[in-house]
Amino acid sequence: MSQLLHRQIKTDLPIAVGGDGIELIDKAGKRYIDASGGAAVSCLGHNHPDVISALHSQLDKLAYAHTGFFTTEVAEALAERLIADAPGDLSHVYLVSGGSEAVEAALKMARQYFVEMGEPQRRHIIARRQSYHGNTLGALAAGGNAWRRRQFQPLLVETHHIDPCFAYRHQDPMESAEDYAARAAQALADKVEELGGENVVAFVAETVVGATAGAVPPVADYFKRIREICDRHGILLILDEVMSGMGRTGTLHAFEQEGVVPDLLTIAKGLGGGYQPVGAVLLGRHIYDAFAGGSGFFQHGHTYMGHPMAAAAALAVQEVIARDNLLANVREMGGALADRLTSRFGNHPHIGDIRGRGLFQAIELVADRGTKAAFDPALKLNAKIKAAAMARGLMVYPMGGTIDGVRGDHVLLAPPFIVTEEQIDTIANRLSEAVEDALAQIAPGR
Repeated sequence: MSQLLHRQIKTDLPIAVGGDGIELIDKAGKRYIDASGGAAVSCLGHNHPDVISALHSQLDKLAYAHTGFFTTEVAEALAERLIADAPGDLSHVYLVSGGSEAVEAALKMARQYFVEMGEPQRRHIIARRQSYHGNTLGALAAGGNAWRRRQFQPLLVETHHIDPCFAYRHQDPMESAEDYAARAAQALADKVEELGGENVVAFVAETVVGATAGAVPPVADYFKRIREICDRHGILLILDEVMSGMGRTGTLHAFEQEGVVPDLLTIAKGLGGGYQPVGAVLLGRHIYDAFAGGSGFFQHGHTYMGHPMAAAAALAVQEVIARDNLLANVREMGGALADRLTSRFGNHPHIGDIRGRGLFQAIELVADRGTKAAFDPALKLNAKIKAAAMARGLMVYPMGGTIDGVRGDHVLLAPPFIVTEEQIDTIANRLSEAVEDALAQIAPGR
């Protein structure tokens, strides 16, 4: 019996023993196409020789040095690389060990910024329903997923949530994309007015919503409107690109496609591609200057921040992406993936929406396409799809609670950036079979 506390107690997981490109290999020798990149992590696939070589090289030099005493060449090089590639006035990098840590740090940076600027009354954080920003308490409080929050609610700091920009679920049938974007952004303006703009620290949003709702992109000029509202009231814009960033949507940063730049940006997952635990916050110069000209430090820290091995992995991953022009492949294969999903599911009676950007896409399942009614959550359709896919040697990322944290099912796809068109075909075929298998289990003979 396993001594590990697994994510689910009563489960019988295969044992992963190896990886090869876009596949993982279990102890029995079975191969699984990693069509979700784990959780949109493995952007270069598995066992990439250049990243492995970089890790060996760094280990031979130095495995660890505490950042209270030293900086390291590799951490400095990674920061230089990230800022060289960053738009706008993003000027500095704070290295951590993952996405939740990055969001926690960004929230504290935002609060400290206003303390340093002589506005300590600012205390409110606004985010969106059906968002996910991490599982540590501060990140969980910012997140808007009802199921994840429920049992921990008494421990969470007060935050405020507005409806997401989720066209399939919230755009009126006769409403244009531009009108819907304006209405969705107005929800932020209304909440700011309710709280008082002088009391709000930050608005936090995933540029493209990730696991909780399934690759939901913004529409029209939504984020330009959001940026204008934040600027009008001196509120910081925190964009969470832990899942959607670092090339996943076809540009290095997803926000580049929105024509805005955040004050704080959180990244992780695709930053290091799973080769080491790593995340980061990119902060604007105005925030850095407030710290540098005020207290002279950021009142926060983690034992493993700026870890040399993590920095070496992230730097190597980013160098490979640039050298091999993999963002072009993300765009090309993203188009192929969208085509294959549309071909197989575009007229499917139980697929209500196909959405996403680049190699970050999802299908949403419905009991009825006309009404968009969800399947009964008790059927656990998403779990059945996952099991059916695994049986076929396919890893996808299904989840329930798509609509409100309780109702709705979707399947997220986020294959590695190195994926080929032939592999895209295999992914779509296996997913189609898995969906049909799962639907047959809940409605035999349909």
